[in-house]
Amino acid sequence: MTEKLNLRWALNHALDEEMARDKKVFLMGEDIGKAGGTFGITRGLYEKYGDLRVKDTPISEEGIMGAAVGAALVGYRPIVDLMFMDFITIAMEQLANQAAKTYYFSGGKIKVPLVVRALAGGGFRAGGHHSQTLESWFTHVPGLKVVYPSTPYDAKGLLKASIRDDNPVVFLEHKSLLGLKGAVPSEEYVIPLGKADIKREGKDVTIVTFGRMIHTCLEAAKELSELGIEAEVVDPRTLLPLDKETIIQSVQKTNRVMIVQEAPLHSGFGAEIAAMISEEAVYDLDAPIKRVAGAFTPIPVGKTEDFLYPSVSDIVLTAKSLVD
Repeated sequence: MTEKLNLRWALNHALDEEMARDKKVFLMGEDIGKAGGTFGITRGLYEKYGDLRVKDTPISEEGIMGAAVGAALVGYRPIVDLMFMDFITIAMEQLANQAAKTYYFSGGKIKVPLVVRALAGGGFRAGGHHSQTLESWFTHVPGLKVVYPSTPYDAKGLLKASIRDDNPVVFLEHKSLLGLKGAVPSEEYVIPLGKADIKREGKDVTIVTFGRMIHTCLEAAKELSELGIEAEVVDPRTLLPLDKETIIQSVQKTNRVMIVQEAPLHSGFGAEIAAMISEEAVYDLDAPIKRVAGAFTPIPVGKTEDFLYPSVSDIVLTAKSLVD
């Protein structure tokens, strides 16, 4: 059986099921208790599991992350709720310099089963301190896994896999997708980390994208289809580790590829995907790799934000330039 859930409730159900399954799983964050979280994702969990497992914290991302890493080191499975990804800068020492390295520096003897849930991306016109998508900062850190779902189905299955992982996972939730509805199985399921999904099949051009841009690209793919161009949309879902095999297979089928990301072009994760394709499939390409990305500028408050991100027309024009 399936039920239709928005992405917010898919996340809530994943947290609920994993807390019921394993008493070592607990939540930490600002306003996640009785308030149910700023965006309602933890609603009802405080009432069900109590204040020992749904911990409201002071406004200190550094303190939250440090306490969570300590709890993970002694065998708990903390899930940190970061209200906005932008604030993760304050907690980088604990995450990138401690949690990510412990497994390696202990020779694999000490694990850090920690999940950091962080709301990312624009769409709320909330300005430069509440709208960034910083995935490429974390895909550069050995020892972290980085997950970026785009649908309610993927969000639930991937969050459950992340909670069961024995080392740190940065789990990104695009805030503009929280209300997106989709079919979610009522039965137990887990989506393995590191497995991409083809969101739309095509034969003429491959579009690799993730997060909110999946939906922009799917809309562009419909327009391209009306022009006689069938685009294949590949969603890595997990950026680190990256499912190279699925991307390469798609490129070998279409012989043309573009990468779309919300973050700025410069040093973005799309550059890593482009480099990987160049190294492993350059002789399968009939045209140069193209990238479409956000503007390289701090995000302004208000309507101006709308002009910074890739649009459907940007993607259609770029895809046409590859095929024509």
